[in-house]
Amino acid sequence: MRWAAFLWEGASRASGRRPGVSNLLLVVAAASSGGLIAYADSGSDAAVEKPQLPPRKKVVVLGTGWGGTTFLRNLDSRLYDVQVISPRNYFAFTPLLPSVTSGTVEPRSIVEPIRRILEKKGGEIKFWEAECFKIDPQSKKIHCRSNVGTNLEGNGEFSVDYDYLVIAVGARTNTFNTPGVVENCHFLKEVEDAQKIRRSVMDCFERASLPFLNEEERKKNLHFVVVGGGPTGVEFASSLHDFVTEDLSKLYPSIQHLVKISLIEAADHILTMFDKRITNFAEDKFGRDGIDVKTGYKVVKVSKDAITMQNPATGDISVPYGMAVWSTGIGTRPFVVEFMKQIGQANRRVLATDEWLRVRECDGVYAIGDCATINQRKVMEDISEIFRVADKDKSGTLTVKEIQDILDDIYVRYPQVQLYLKSKQMNGIADLVRSAKGDAEKESMELNIAEFKKALALVDSQVKFLPATAQVASQQGQYLARCFNKMKDAEENPEGPIRIRGEGRHRFLPFRYRHLGQFAPLGGEQTAAQLPGDWISIGHSTQWLWYSVYATKQISWHTRMLVVSDWTRRFIFGRDSSCI
Repeated sequence: MRWAAFLWEGASRASGRRPGVSNLLLVVAAASSGGLIAYADSGSDAAVEKPQLPPRKKVVVLGTGWGGTTFLRNLDSRLYDVQVISPRNYFAFTPLLPSVTSGTVEPRSIVEPIRRILEKKGGEIKFWEAECFKIDPQSKKIHCRSNVGTNLEGNGEFSVDYDYLVIAVGARTNTFNTPGVVENCHFLKEVEDAQKIRRSVMDCFERASLPFLNEEERKKNLHFVVVGGGPTGVEFASSLHDFVTEDLSKLYPSIQHLVKISLIEAADHILTMFDKRITNFAEDKFGRDGIDVKTGYKVVKVSKDAITMQNPATGDISVPYGMAVWSTGIGTRPFVVEFMKQIGQANRRVLATDEWLRVRECDGVYAIGDCATINQRKVMEDISEIFRVADKDKSGTLTVKEIQDILDDIYVRYPQVQLYLKSKQMNGIADLVRSAKGDAEKESMELNIAEFKKALALVDSQVKFLPATAQVASQQGQYLARCFNKMKDAEENPEGPIRIRGEGRHRFLPFRYRHLGQFAPLGGEQTAAQLPGDWISIGHSTQWLWYSVYATKQISWHTRMLVVSDWTRRFIFGRDSSCI
């Protein structure tokens, strides 16, 4: 050991440095017969320090619904420090919630633990079961509250910094401030809602079976009211009807004839977002099944025992009920409302984003799914800038050829232009110009700014808002993940359209929703489908198509097998009628 100390000291003097662990590497192999000493200076050429990688940007995702989960599944988590915050630790296949209410599908069959999804992704993705209650865009910080535990201060609150924030918290049911709805109605947005409805249905039947009730009281308990004639309300009503006629009628034969299902819709028809052929078929089928469809009625009050609704012809009507389900649209969550006030969107229904899903007037914040809507840029807002970009020779006029040179970029940036041409059965920009100029047979035909504005004056009428569906949220999550994965490369090689206001091109192509069709299960093993290309299919064969699509759309083989086995069990043994 003295030799080791001597050589260490000598080496230190030779190098002109003080001995220390940071400057010296000393390896000693000692044995009873002697020792071996190796020395190397950390400052020598033999020692090369590894360069430190820049810290990864922090991406915080709020919500584990369709938008948030699809974003996480497609994001390259190696590129970012990803953190997920949600009050529920699972993803739910919400289109099957009406099936859960009747026992056709079990609740656990349609949920996938979010930690299992993150485990398959690999990387170090963090998840916290908590609820965000405030967003601070100035300091890029979100404030959360845990529902499962508390911190040392006892309030369970904590804050998280972010570089990019993805808001995918969905929406809550819109009650339109109708008195008594929150206190007396069931909603159908979460798995817990479906479980409560199922228990409530069975409780109504058990109460109606008690020996001391008269027939009027039994009728009241067995009157099931569904408020809202959209896809969710219609599917729940048909699912409940099947449950009653196929299963509960055998278990409660003495009271099954007293059951009544009412569907209340403020509009003139149910399923207004579907083709009229589907709407008419659904109304006719519900009439044959004995489901009372009341269109043109607006619910104004819900008490513990009765629902009050208005109709211009009949005035106020009060109807007793045993259970009510409210399914009339979506509303914004409270903390999102406060966030909208901070960023100057207080007068909007939901968050407004641009075509790249970025929250307007807010740096680094994105919003997808039901909590947001795309605010498509209007052509007439940028008409002067479009004219300037197209007028390459600065002549003050545009030829048809000059317009055609940037037409592809205009189609991408303003899709309403192409939709307008299609709606008017125009072959191209020449037909549009002809409508303003009167003659555009020659490519040299010139338009001044006033004529150009006149030609495009009506195209913004084709701007449409996307529906609040799982399909839209899923496609947005997939698109946004692709943008994040290519963000670095897109800085050098932008793929988007030319910038109308500014120089160069946009980094990415704008989000474009591709409608893949929609289903409306109507009970009795019959389903209506409206698919791309105006293809309408109604009947038993469409029900099997519905089974196939919904089975394949499950996000794991685990839930896929559970759902298929539930359907098979129902075919063989019927639905379970327990209150569990």
